[in-house]
Amino acid sequence: MPLLALPAVFMRGGTSRAVMFHQKDLPPRTEWDPIFLAAMGSPDPNGRQLNGMGGGISSLSKICILAPSARDDADIDYTFAQVQIREAAVDYRSMCGNMSSAVGPFAVDEGLLRPNGDTATVRIFNTNTKKIVRSTFGLVDGRAATDGTLAIPGVAGTGAPVKLDFLTPGGATTVKLLPTGNPTDRLDVPGVGQIEVSMVDAANACVFVRAADLGLTGRELPEVLDADTELLGRLQAIRRAASVAMGIASSEAEARTINGVPIIGFVAPPMDSPTLSGQPIAATDVDLTARFLSNGQPHRALPLTASLCTAVCARIFGTVANQALGDGASASIRIGMPSGILTVDADVTRDAAGAWTAHSGSFFRTARRLFDGRIHVPV
Repeated sequence: MPLLALPAVFMRGGTSRAVMFHQKDLPPRTEWDPIFLAAMGSPDPNGRQLNGMGGGISSLSKICILAPSARDDADIDYTFAQVQIREAAVDYRSMCGNMSSAVGPFAVDEGLLRPNGDTATVRIFNTNTKKIVRSTFGLVDGRAATDGTLAIPGVAGTGAPVKLDFLTPGGATTVKLLPTGNPTDRLDVPGVGQIEVSMVDAANACVFVRAADLGLTGRELPEVLDADTELLGRLQAIRRAASVAMGIASSEAEARTINGVPIIGFVAPPMDSPTLSGQPIAATDVDLTARFLSNGQPHRALPLTASLCTAVCARIFGTVANQALGDGASASIRIGMPSGILTVDADVTRDAAGAWTAHSGSFFRTARRLFDGRIHVPV
C-alpha cells in the first residue's frame, strides 16, 4: 500500500498531545478524515492505536490544523479534530483547550508569526467554536520558550508558562451561555429517570450533575469510574438527553452520533481527595471537586474547556456547581480533579435584567514540541 508523507509536528499542549499540520500541506477538507484516522491509528477495536500516533485515550487522539488568519482580530486560524479511537469517526464540533496552549508556540516556531522582544501574544481564532483565544508566552532568541518553573497537574516536570485568555466564551456550541435559559433543569432520561442538571455553554457545551445524585462521592479516580460500565452508561444517557435539550442534537438517535459535545461531568463540594500521583488533595485547598468524561472515557485530569465551563457554571447562581461551591471562593475557582488542582479565573456578571454573561476565562499551561518531520499514512 503506498504511503502519503505529510509534514507534521507532534506537540504536547497542557495535558493533551496532538499531531499539528499546516493547512497548506493538507488536501481539501473533504479529504481530511481518512488522513487523520490513519495518522492516529483509528479505528482500532483493541483501543490502543498502535498503528498510529494515538495513545488509546481521547486526550492523546487529537489533530490540530493551523493557518494564517484573514480576520482583523486574529493572527492564526486553529481547527481542532478529535479522532475517535474504536470508530472511524472524526469530530469537529468542539475545541481542545489544552492544545490551544501549543498553537501560539507552533505559529512562532514555524514562522507563521515573527514577534519581536521577549514576549509574544498570539490571537487565535478557533474555527470550531468561532471564538478567540489570546495566547501569551515568553520568547528566547525568537522562538517560544520551553524552560520554566511552571508545573501543571498531570504533567511531569516543569515548563515555560503559556497564558490562555478565552474571550467571550459563552455560546461556543449553542450561541447561548445558558442554552435552556435556566441555571438548572430536570431531565427525564430513559433508563435513569428524572435528574437535575445544569447545562452551560462556555468554551464548549457541558452538562453538570451532582455526584451524590449518581450515588458517588465525587472523589472517585478514573480507573474506578472506567470499571463501572453501568455508571458510564447512565452518564452517556444523561449526556444524550442534554444534547437534545440544549439543541445540539434534534433527537436521541442523532445525539448518539455526536461524541464531542456536550461534555458531561459531575461535581461535589470541596473534600479530601486522592490523585493519580498519590499526592492527596486537602478540602481546604479547593473550592469545588469535579470529574469529567471525554468522548466516553473518564478523563485523567480535566478537559481544559470543561474546566473553564465549570468555573463559569460555579459563578452562575443556582447551578449545581454553584451549589457545591465552597465558602470564600473568589473569581479564581480552584477545582480538585484526578491529577491535582486546576485554578481557573472566570469573569462572569449578571445584568439588571437577570441575564448572565461570561466575559473571559484564563489559565496557565505549558507546551512542548516533541518532534517534527513527516507523518506517513496509507492512501
